[in-house]
Amino acid sequence: MQLLEERIRKDGIVKEGNVLKVDSFLNHQMDIRLFEEIGREFKRRFRDEEITKILTIEASGIGIACIAAQSFHVPVVFAKKTKTKNIAGDVYVSRVESYTHGRIYEIIVSKDFLKQEDRVLLIDDFLANGKALEGLADLVHQAGADLVGAGVVIEKGFQPGGEIIRSKGIRLESLAIVDAMDEKTGEIRFRDQEN
Repeated sequence: MQLLEERIRKDGIVKEGNVLKVDSFLNHQMDIRLFEEIGREFKRRFRDEEITKILTIEASGIGIACIAAQSFHVPVVFAKKTKTKNIAGDVYVSRVESYTHGRIYEIIVSKDFLKQEDRVLLIDDFLANGKALEGLADLVHQAGADLVGAGVVIEKGFQPGGEIIRSKGIRLESLAIVDAMDEKTGEIRFRDQEN
């Protein structure tokens, strides 16, 4: 997605440890017009699927998932990282290791919001090691629902997540795949994609 790659080049900051900081437009301050384009692109790529729910993980995937859901006209469910008093009754639980935070979370979704008849699209902002998508896919499988695929805004193609997710037979659509980053020069190189 050319528009996204241009924005990453313009405003993305490469930090030590293979960190791509895009918080000025993607996951802290959110550029809603860009999100609308991202949502339309996910809809274009998954147009033949009869999606009934979008599933994401808190917190940075929520904004993107909500705007994308407008194009699909479906609800968004987000996996919480802590069980609260608001989640009553039975839940699906999966364990996820966060690349960004360097810790393991239990993610939780109420069984009220993920059903066997659902056709679920996963949406997230980043894909590095694939643990968040694996955890979300596990929740979908626990519910007995159909996992139609995963949409990721930025995939770090030099890390194993994309390969892991694809090897599990999950259809993965990444809008921008970063093949290399240089923290000294700030250069970001993208993979050519046909879509």
